[in-house]
Parts: sequence; structure tokens; C-alpha cells
Amino acid sequence: MQIFYTPDIATGATHYTLTEEESKHAIRVLRLQQGDSLTLVDGRGGLYTASILDSHPKKTLLVITDTKQEYCKRGHYLHIAVAPTKNIERIEWFLEKATEIGIDEISLLLCQRSERKEAKAERLDKIITSAVKQSLKAYHPQLNAVQPFTKLIDQPFEGQKFIAHCLPGKDKVSLASRLVPKGRCLILIGPEGDFTEKEIADALKNGFEPITLGESRLRTETAALEACFEVNFLNR
Repeated sequence: MQIFYTPDIATGATHYTLTEEESKHAIRVLRLQQGDSLTLVDGRGGLYTASILDSHPKKTLLVITDTKQEYCKRGHYLHIAVAPTKNIERIEWFLEKATEIGIDEISLLLCQRSERKEAKAERLDKIITSAVKQSLKAYHPQLNAVQPFTKLIDQPFEGQKFIAHCLPGKDKVSLASRLVPKGRCLILIGPEGDFTEKEIADALKNGFEPITLGESRLRTETAALEACFEVNFLNR
């Protein structure tokens, strides 16, 4: 199955022209020809079956033969805010795997102990797009640029809010004991050095609940993926 990401396709469209980049990939790389079928996803829940009308290598024209809206729509919403790691490949790995498992929104956090203060959003978004196509997801997760921890915790969020950290005590509970299935949740994951006590205190003042992801000391990207898996498992 050949899958193409087409975020600009109109709902109800009968025809669509691939971008020059996607046309080149379809005709020059995949060697698709007139009459061949392919699948389109728009990132908004739409999944389309199409057939090639004109195999032009710069503007391949397709006819839409079948449309499904809200394809594999999940009954919950997951937003994970995570501090980018010094080795950006670790966050890239997290974005790929979280997209495959199921996630709706990712925010990149700038914390007091952050080892990385910036990240190339365009490259990270391409990794998400690739994972969307690989795992046949009709919904494209939203990626937010790096923002200060203090700014994010002040933003309104309709749903449950959690902060995962490694400091002892602090009345932490398991995510499974607090998560309300079929709801919305936001989970904060700190940098390699963890959140500071002040950051944790500020989050609690803003309505975040402290949680633990188990007894093991996890890397940042592992903790973020563990949270992603657990939320999806509890909503299965």
C-alpha cells in the first residue's frame, strides 16, 4: 500500500494533484503508472483511496475512488510536553514511536535544567509525517515549538493535567490510578536532570497532579513514550 500525506486535500474532493515532491516520489521512485491505486491521508481524519489519471512526474493527477472520514478516530486526547534531549535523535525516536502508538499533541519544553534550548521544528514535523504514513494514521499529531515551562503550565487545558518526576515523596501516585478513560490529558516530562523543586511546586499550584511512571529511572524519551503507551493502554 502506497501512502501519501495530503493535508491540503478538500473534504469531498473528487480529484487531487500531488505536489511536485510527492509526484516525483510516486512516479520516479515508486514507478507508479496510470491506473495504479494509492492511499491518501489528510491528517484531519480523512483517508482516501485514489487512482492515477495522469502520471506526470511533477503534477500527478488522481481521481478519488473512496473516502473515509474520522478514520480510526480515538476516544481520548493525549498531549505530552517534553524537554528536548541534548541528543536530538532521542526525541526524534520518541516522536516516531509515539505517533505510531497514538498521540494528539506534543509540546517541547524549556526547563531550568534543559540541555537543549532549541529544536528544528520542520525536521521534527517531517519525522512525525513519515510515522503517520508508515502506521497508516489519518490524524497528524500537532507539534508545538519550544516554549518555557512557566508559559506552558499557565496555559488553559480542559482535561486532566499531570507532572511526572523522580523526586521522592511529593504524594505521587500511579497514572493508572488517576487517569479517567476517554478523556483529555496533558503530561509533563522533564529533562535528564528532572524538574526542579520549584518547577514541580509551580505545576502543582497550576492544577497538575504528581505521578510516577514506575520504580525505574527512565531517560527523558523513554519516560515520555512510557506515558504515551500507558495512556493508550488504559484507553484500549
